[in-house]
Parts: sequence; structure tokens; C-alpha cells
Amino acid sequence: MSSSEAGSAPRIALPGGHSRPDWGTPLDDLLADYARAAVRARTVDPYITEIVRLRCAQTHDCRRCAALRATDAVAAGVDEAVVDKIRRWQQSDLPPAAKAALRLADAMILYPGDAGPDLREELRRHFTEEQIAEICLDVVKWSRQKVYVAFRTEAPTWDGLAGVSFDADGNAHPGAPLQTAAATS
Repeated sequence: MSSSEAGSAPRIALPGGHSRPDWGTPLDDLLADYARAAVRARTVDPYITEIVRLRCAQTHDCRRCAALRATDAVAAGVDEAVVDKIRRWQQSDLPPAAKAALRLADAMILYPGDAGPDLREELRRHFTEEQIAEICLDVVKWSRQKVYVAFRTEAPTWDGLAGVSFDADGNAHPGAPLQTAAATS
């Protein structure tokens, strides 16, 4: 059964009727702490952070992440036209810094062999060492949902797109549905 045929049904039944894995181990708590810490980093601008997050969502086929838009990134210009460009970023007219960040994300997730000196040089043209490290941490943070995607338990609990913001502790707060250009035209 393909993921589109599976719809919102979990691929694997979880014990106790849970809709999401919650192993209740110290590792779960540590991973959650890491995720909150990674989100609190703010040296990379919201536009780049969001396109990296959305590339991870597209690559991993995460329905929950794909249905969210960081509100600060929307204010910085991430709209659905940008989201469409992320899918084919190499041929897009996205800014060079965005392409460099997406190239790094793809190298980390899909093509580790592409993480060579030329990528490092490209990244250094657009980002500081601290920003490059933050992008790497973001890719890891936005890839930790893979277990939920594998089990197909990552479906959003809302329809359409919703805004998301993060508090000072790094906790996500999905907000109101977003009006997109497609929805308003």
C-alpha cells in the first residue's frame, strides 16, 4: 500500500491505542530537549530556517511538518510559491544562500558524499561558521520525526496549513489556519 493509499491510518498499530509513539524512555526526553534547543538558535534568518525545515518535510514525507508554516518565515516572504520552488530548488530562482542551505540539507539527508570542499566553500560565501552549524542542527532536528513518518502517525490534527511559532523554551505552538494565495483566489 502506498503512502497516498494509506491516508491517515497508521502503518503499524501502536500498543495501547496511542496515535504517536511515546516510548517513555530517557532518550525520548533527551531528543525532545535537543529539538527545543535547536529551535532556540537564532543566527540564521527565518526564511532560510523555514526553507530548510520544509525541505526536510518534503524529503521525509512528513505530513505534519508540511502542513505548518513558521509565522516569522511567512512574514519574511516564505509563501506557497517558495514552497513549490523548494521541491526543485536546483533549477529554481531561489537566492544563492537558500540554494546553498538546501544543498547542505540534501547532502545531510540524501547524498552524504556531496558534502565536500566545494559545498563548504559555497556555504562560507553565504553563512558564518555558527550559521552553518545551526543549519546542520536544524536538519537533524527536522529529521527526528522519521519514526512517526515510518509509522504514519505524523498527520496534522487540522485541515490545511497552520502557522507555528516557538516560545523562548523552544516549544512549538501551532496556531490558526493560514490563508494561502491558492485558498484566497
